Amino acid sequence: MRFAVPTNDRKLCAHFGHCAEFAIIDVENNAIVTESYVVPPAHEPGLLPAWLSEKGVNQIIAGGMGQRAQQLFAANNVQVITGAMGECPREVVENYLAGSLQTGANTCDH
Repeated sequence: MRFAVPTNDRKLCAHFGHCAEFAIIDVENNAIVTESYVVPPAHEPGLLPAWLSEKGVNQIIAGGMGQRAQQLFAANNVQVITGAMGECPREVVENYLAGSLQTGANTCDH
């Protein structure tokens, strides 16, 4: 599995579309094997779902994400988890893998 976590200052960003970079985290056998950071292209509606899908991402963990982006990810067979809580992207993914990721409300309202 390949996860993408939107970040600012390498901490979980509350709003998917306004992040400075994405943590790209590869998981094999339920363990993290690589973690890297990539800067996204300039924000344009609808661009990031296709861009991340092309990078092989199949799971997104975000604090908040608009409905249109969620629909575009679904169309690209990418699972979206919103309302994630935490700071460190690695820990967020580890908590998800362990079934202990805390989530709340989707922090994006568009």
